Amino acid sequence: MPITVWGLAVAQALLTTGNILLVAVSALIGKQLASHPALITLPVALQFLGMIMATLPAAHLMQKMGRKVGFVLGNCIGLLGTWVALQGLQANSLMHFASGTFLIGMAIGTAQQYRFAALDVCSLEQRPRAISMVMAGGILAAVLGPNLAIWSRQWFDGNPFEGAFYGLFLVYMLALLLIVSLPLARPVKSAVQQSTRSYAQLFKQPLLVAAIASGAIGYAVMVLLMTATPIAMQNDEFPFSNIAWVIQWHVLGMYVPSFFTGHLIRRFSSRSVIVWGCATLALCVLVNVLGQSYWHYWLGLLLLGVGWNFTFIGATHLLTFTYEPAEQGKVQGINEFMVFTAAALGSLLAGVGVDKLGWVWLNLVSLPPIMLVAWWILRLADERARLRETR
Repeated sequence: MPITVWGLAVAQALLTTGNILLVAVSALIGKQLASHPALITLPVALQFLGMIMATLPAAHLMQKMGRKVGFVLGNCIGLLGTWVALQGLQANSLMHFASGTFLIGMAIGTAQQYRFAALDVCSLEQRPRAISMVMAGGILAAVLGPNLAIWSRQWFDGNPFEGAFYGLFLVYMLALLLIVSLPLARPVKSAVQQSTRSYAQLFKQPLLVAAIASGAIGYAVMVLLMTATPIAMQNDEFPFSNIAWVIQWHVLGMYVPSFFTGHLIRRFSSRSVIVWGCATLALCVLVNVLGQSYWHYWLGLLLLGVGWNFTFIGATHLLTFTYEPAEQGKVQGINEFMVFTAAALGSLLAGVGVDKLGWVWLNLVSLPPIMLVAWWILRLADERARLRETR
């Protein structure tokens, strides 16, 4: 496996460390600063809005100017966002803090291209493994992220969340230095000059619609329940350390399966892996509605992470069969736009969902979209042979 893939895996680990740190504290900071329950998850929602707004420009920029230019720019925006969020936290301003998370979201949206950058330097046979390796970088983040959230609470007197953003700044600085040192692929001029299909023509492919729907709904359900969990656990009077540990096991569930997800895709097809992911997400909902003890939250979020891994990596691999080289930026960009739009809706609804519906009903309303994706993917049973998915 090329060294660039290993470097991208470490960069993914650093990015995800920052993400998990934000997951652990952003909703709680929102609850501290918000004047209304509906605004509690505004910082998380604006983070995803930033991701959405960055996806299409980042994909097209990287196709024209190369991955390194896009990743360096994204990391610099992340550093700026961390500083803005810290200033908002110190000023007790929800909108100022949320402006910082918006910029951080733009950085995260740019860095979501890490897994696609790994494909640029791999053969067709190596692609499932390369995607899995980059995503497996999140295992390190599962250890660092929650622990950094706990340790940083002791760094400064006053606001217990202030240290988290100094830690986040350091993480993004390390990621920037790593990206600058990696030999990333340059744009392919001949591919850029080729004609491409319109979005209308591209979306006539059932496989493309299914791949985007799988990634988007799987991500939305994961973000909805993941963002709601710290709020629900705090409402049930669990200490912050318990919340952080539940988030840590959730992240392990998200990334540990990456060691074998690629193998499962090669052996059984990405379609099968996505269906298994939907089944795991449904099992997560079942565990969550059966009780609200620490172990229910722990097991539910662990299953949520595994379900997301299967749907997200399966959908990413399925997507690679829907475009030509010249269409790479267009298709990858619209995929990221749709996926993170769905995730933003999930994050925005989490706070008000816990407040208005309660934990049990919030879980139950996530079941229909999960079942829809499973049904949709099962309709593609005959597509695997036609598209030679196991090449």
